[in-house]
Amino acid sequence: MNKPLILVTNDDGIDAPGIRALIEVMNELGEVYVVAPDKAQSGMGHAVTINSTLYLDEVKINNGPQKEWSCSGTPADCVKIAKQEILPRTPDLCVSGINHGSNSGINVIYSGTMSAAVEAGIENIPAIGFSLQDFSYDADFEPAKFFVKKIAQSVLNNKPQQNLVLNVNIPYGKLETIKGIKICKQAKSTWVEEFDKRVNPIGKTYYWLSGFLKTIDDKEDSDNSDLTALSKNYVSVVPVSFDLTAYKTMETIKNWFN
Repeated sequence: MNKPLILVTNDDGIDAPGIRALIEVMNELGEVYVVAPDKAQSGMGHAVTINSTLYLDEVKINNGPQKEWSCSGTPADCVKIAKQEILPRTPDLCVSGINHGSNSGINVIYSGTMSAAVEAGIENIPAIGFSLQDFSYDADFEPAKFFVKKIAQSVLNNKPQQNLVLNVNIPYGKLETIKGIKICKQAKSTWVEEFDKRVNPIGKTYYWLSGFLKTIDDKEDSDNSDLTALSKNYVSVVPVSFDLTAYKTMETIKNWFN
């Protein structure tokens, strides 16, 4: 029987430790193709390259059976070009990550990791974005591998309907401290942002964006959110939809323009 075909990508760059850990796990589950950015693309959201050329270079970062290409474009570009130019057929699964840092709450909107997964979902490829709740470049991904394998294998086994996209966030810590997996809703949250304004040595003003994530869920909604699950040392799994229609608002405004 043919092995499942798995596309691996990310937004931290093809040589990031997180994607190397993800590739290692996926090699246990199927035939692996890697198409990932040649440099960090964090916070790129669903950007695509339309005003410049794209480049692909076949590379070999680590030993292994996987086939690998670095791409000059965004995470969404990587999925598009992989499907059209690299893969021998439509893959059975696309996995993105493991991201260095959480993509829970509103972060899913900005995340290049999740945008790659969403792009795969748009292409009717079941997809999972994996993130670890540690921004360190040298974070320990070993405990996360257990849950990455368990969740990816479950998706492959169940052959889900088209457009399945999962946002998976894994708490940082030893494997024995992680309590399990919870299916959650995306927390209602917002970034309270600040711009650190400075002046460079030649007198030109520049800015650094900073801030902190604030939860705005009420108590009932908060109990079932990804941020709450992570705070209690559970892996959060949020099914994501790329249909952005606000259906309740349709009813509210349907008579406004008569």
